[in-house]
Amino acid sequence: MIKESELILNADGSVYHLNLKPENISHLIITVGDPDRIDSITKHFDSVEFKTQKREFQTQTGTYKNKRITVVSTGIGTDNIDIVFNELDALANIDLKNREVKEEHQQLTFVRIGTSGSIQKEIPVDAFLASEKAIGFDGLLYYYQSDAFLEKEFAENLHQHLSLHPHKAKPYVVSADPTLLDHFSQDDRVFKGVTGTNVGFYAPQGRVLRAALQDPNFIDQLTTFTYKDYKITNLEMETSGIYGLSKLLGHRALSMNAIIANRETGDFSQDSLKAVEQLILYTLDKITSL
Repeated sequence: MIKESELILNADGSVYHLNLKPENISHLIITVGDPDRIDSITKHFDSVEFKTQKREFQTQTGTYKNKRITVVSTGIGTDNIDIVFNELDALANIDLKNREVKEEHQQLTFVRIGTSGSIQKEIPVDAFLASEKAIGFDGLLYYYQSDAFLEKEFAENLHQHLSLHPHKAKPYVVSADPTLLDHFSQDDRVFKGVTGTNVGFYAPQGRVLRAALQDPNFIDQLTTFTYKDYKITNLEMETSGIYGLSKLLGHRALSMNAIIANRETGDFSQDSLKAVEQLILYTLDKITSL
């Protein structure tokens, strides 16, 4: 039996942060960072059966082209991903009343719709990018025991290439679900890439306002890194956590990115809302054809 201090439930029996009960979610789940993006997705639904919000975590479940889909906002960062994915898994795979893991595992399918900045000239603004692999600079996965799915040779090569301060977390590498990657990449608009997941938006991504950087060459080092046929294509703040926790918990996941900036060329999308809207429609059509 899982202790009350470990699996915290609200008075109505819903999971603590997400305010959800098992019947409120589908096995097909779209995640977004921004709670305001939820309505941008569910406005296309045929119907919405359920809505709730607690803190930055908003959830809506409804139907699109006869498929029941849940859309969840995670907020920013892998710390929030740790909360969201553990609680969604608990809804699917733990008997909340008896506080026991169910004998039969239910696999969830996660697709992230997010925005990202490219660090390679050939990935233009307004493109779609499917994250074939994610590199975590956050250290989250090192708090969990299992690491069999981590791509250690890739990570070690990157670690040797970078001039990381010893107080920073060592990078880890996780792949997308190959079936989802193949399904969502069958379109000329979609690039495949390796996504770096950073622990912040400013210094961790090489941006300077008033506080100086510990390593001003970090982004240049990421841009020039190659391993086999791979190079790092874009930066954001959630994908490594999504891939890592999905692997740990027996789910499948893919991160789809609307590229709204190119750090190498200095370009920013002239209509980032349109780029995101197009990615939303593309993702909805793809997820309903799984």
